[in-house]
Amino acid sequence: MTPQSREDESPEDDKDEEVSRLLQPQSESRPSSLDYEEAAYEAGEKILIVDLDSIDDKDSTTVLPFSWKKLWLYTGPGFLMSIAFLDPGNLEGDLQSGAIAGYSLLWLLMWATIMGLLIQLLSARIGVVTGRNLAELCRDEYPNWARLVLWFMAELALIGADIQEVIGSAIAIQILSHGVLPLWAGVVITASDCFIFLFLENYGVRKLEAAFAVLIGTMALSFAWMFGDAKPSGKELLMGILVPRLSSKTIRQAVGVVGCVIMPHNVFLHSALVQSREIDPSKKGQVQEALNYYTIESTVALSVSFVINLFVTTVFAKGFYGSKQADSIGLVNAGQYLQEKYGGGVFPILYIWGIGLLAAGQSSTITGTYAGQFIMGGFLDLRLKKWLRSLITRSFAILPTMVVAIVFNTSEASLDILNEWLNVLQSMQIPFALIPLLTLVSKEQIMGTFRVGLVLERVAWTIAALIMVINGYLLLDFFVSEVKGLLFGFVVCSCTAAYAAFIVYLISISGALPFSWVNLLIKRFSFSEA
Repeated sequence: MTPQSREDESPEDDKDEEVSRLLQPQSESRPSSLDYEEAAYEAGEKILIVDLDSIDDKDSTTVLPFSWKKLWLYTGPGFLMSIAFLDPGNLEGDLQSGAIAGYSLLWLLMWATIMGLLIQLLSARIGVVTGRNLAELCRDEYPNWARLVLWFMAELALIGADIQEVIGSAIAIQILSHGVLPLWAGVVITASDCFIFLFLENYGVRKLEAAFAVLIGTMALSFAWMFGDAKPSGKELLMGILVPRLSSKTIRQAVGVVGCVIMPHNVFLHSALVQSREIDPSKKGQVQEALNYYTIESTVALSVSFVINLFVTTVFAKGFYGSKQADSIGLVNAGQYLQEKYGGGVFPILYIWGIGLLAAGQSSTITGTYAGQFIMGGFLDLRLKKWLRSLITRSFAILPTMVVAIVFNTSEASLDILNEWLNVLQSMQIPFALIPLLTLVSKEQIMGTFRVGLVLERVAWTIAALIMVINGYLLLDFFVSEVKGLLFGFVVCSCTAAYAAFIVYLISISGALPFSWVNLLIKRFSFSEA
């Protein structure tokens, strides 16, 4: 159609044509999926959210009144994101915090969840406003060498998280099979979730989200049952949430509570998940509306995850705080300790724990596969079919997990040591997700009028700095206790220097530092490398 013939049409014809297009089946009303092969979601996969009364107002900046129906349509991405707050690594942190520190760190769990919520809302914000995920934006905004380093670090974090999640599922399978299935067999069974994920994805985004809702509900029911069996003190629980307490004996557990909140791959994941709803980034009203609904949905989702983490912490606080077993509890023996403490009841608590742990492990491994697709596709600009990308990213993580399951399946102590190393590995990757996110969400040329304000920007950088300092303490404490030998020490020091230099580089080009001459120098270096 020529511009002239387009001008001859009346506004009524435009509106009729637009309504007709929106009422057509999705396969007919949207472009071919070939045009979106490298996108987070193909056009036909997205959930359409539209108000027919306002479609003629194409430049509208008006945000329509709240609608429960729309909130339901937007509900999903936040709950998938919240699963990273409930993975086996977090559950192990919860049970150790409860057993060693009792109720005293519940206030920190609450505030750490609030800090995590803010970071995830910024991730959702950048995905909604730009229509692209964080990995894709990093690919365009950083020079090639920095982009590849960021991708490598994201993959390392993902592999570390996946090992914990798969091992957690394998332990649950071992518990539920009464020890018949060894750890490696549980790993193989858990690896098959990739195909379950692909099967569900073929039936649409809402079916996949419904499956995750069932898994989260299973976790909530299992750990609530445990909470009811344990009957923890309501007064001590309330005091633990409202009154900040911290002693020298619980610093390590406090660091673990905060460190478990920010999962690097989850920051990348949420920016892609929000693109499952069809939003026109050029319409400010639609964008603001989406941000409002995602804020509500993510807040509810993380409130649910907080309650579930609270259940786990208080159960172990009631049963094992101050006991001889407190320092030796981990995922492997937690179920047995629970059984010995609380007995069988109507349904043995050992199996309730196993069911909850299995739901946590299965859901988090599937979201890990999902995150792997977006990270690899975004950083490397891969134009592969989703099933192939899923298979590749699953293989990246499952092969080292199989090796780990065989090597470390010798004792409970060896698995606990493995978990400590994996926590350190993921803690090291946190700056490489937070710094790019805060840098890009503050840029007007990327976010336009939706860039974060100065106050929110400073709050976010303060939280990021706090998280990085806390994790820095964890790393220092771990290396001081574990690094032995001159050669190993030299290698660790050299790697640490390179690691710190890259973080300084990322912060410098972010513009967050006041040293303008340093920023200018490093920016020139970046452009010359690019």
